[in-house]
Amino acid sequence: MIKFCVRLVQRWLPEPFIFAILLTFVAAIVAMPLCRQTPIEVVEHWGDGVWNLLGFAMQMSLILVCGSTLAAAPVVKRAIDAMARVPQSAPAAIALVTVVSALACLINWGFGLIVGVVFAKAIARRRSDVDYRLLIASAYSGFVVWHAGLSGSIPLTMATPGDSLAMATNGALTKPVPLTQTIFDWHNLVTVLFVIIGITIANTLMHPKKGVITIDPALLKDDDNAKAEVSTTSKTPAQRLEQSKLLSWLVALMLVVYLVIHLGVKGASLDIGGVIMIFLALGLVLHSTPVSYVRAFGKATTGAAGIILQFPFYAGIMGIVTGIGASGISFGGVMAEACIRISNPVTYPMLTFLCAAVLNLFVPSGGGHWAVQAPVMFTAGANLAVDPGLTGMAISWGDAWTNLIQPFWALPALAIARLNAKDIMGYCLIDLLITGVIICAGLLLWAI
Repeated sequence: MIKFCVRLVQRWLPEPFIFAILLTFVAAIVAMPLCRQTPIEVVEHWGDGVWNLLGFAMQMSLILVCGSTLAAAPVVKRAIDAMARVPQSAPAAIALVTVVSALACLINWGFGLIVGVVFAKAIARRRSDVDYRLLIASAYSGFVVWHAGLSGSIPLTMATPGDSLAMATNGALTKPVPLTQTIFDWHNLVTVLFVIIGITIANTLMHPKKGVITIDPALLKDDDNAKAEVSTTSKTPAQRLEQSKLLSWLVALMLVVYLVIHLGVKGASLDIGGVIMIFLALGLVLHSTPVSYVRAFGKATTGAAGIILQFPFYAGIMGIVTGIGASGISFGGVMAEACIRISNPVTYPMLTFLCAAVLNLFVPSGGGHWAVQAPVMFTAGANLAVDPGLTGMAISWGDAWTNLIQPFWALPALAIARLNAKDIMGYCLIDLLITGVIICAGLLLWAI
């Protein structure tokens, strides 16, 4: 089964950008007969959608880059190197990478994604008996829990007050849904626990007893793009400012004070911007000086190159999926309505999850899912008396689940690991099947 999945993916999965182009044509071809739209209408929907997610794309890029920059801080890197000495066998290394990546992704998806692969590379430098492809796949597999964690865009959006919540859900939600009813609900926490246990066991058992795939040690070395430090003598005023720890601490203090006022005094919920601020403050402090942070930040931005290139294409696909032509119906609306027609209060969350999982192949974005499903699914959930927190988490889990076989979000990790998507997606396909069963069971338990 493992060999079959690996060979299947390696033979048929193209480069991620080609995958995005193919999905664009698939969405267009399906939308025309399904929604009775003309080719001109589909092209217009695509073009209108290309730039619609720039704000959200900027937020996602900042989460990724700020998380990556924090992972590059010397104290964090030393901690990673120390942890790399812990596993005493190849299976133990696979298990530890999986758990570390998953726990880090629960804190912040960008941070977890990068820390996981950096940790995997640190282990690969020390152990030649670990299958490198599986090691990186294990680091990426922890990403499946990100939308159930602190940086989950849908639960954070649901917790953010404002008129936009009611507008996005067609009036189904008029008040914010606190995080205690989404990511911190005990049903979600239990599901997260079993998902992490499931992928840890699966990844460990997938490690081959022979025929381990290693990599050229030269490819495991960190690129040192740091500039030489300025001499401690005869510094200019500008250089003193660049290397001033006080400036970094003052900016970090401002961020912390704002968050204390915003979250503590005003009682606001932690939103996407708050998560970015936390990691920005930590990064500034741990990198000590502004110039050190700038250099690490600049290096981290290269990991977001694939996302920056492909996000407009996926926004265009979202335009096709949400576009309404003269027929008055949309691709996403048809899928959502089909899910609603066969649902009852118990099966509705699971079917919402599966609908979101399919849509995620075309729109791998929490913001995209929110735009497509929020107007329909929350209204239907309210009519079925389904808790809105459960509806939101069903969409969130669906958005995260098929990321295991959608190479879009793997791009930064693959850039660091110097692998192709087809090198790891075969293993991730196994994880997809296992986690799918666990998540469906968790949603059914929550609904009962």
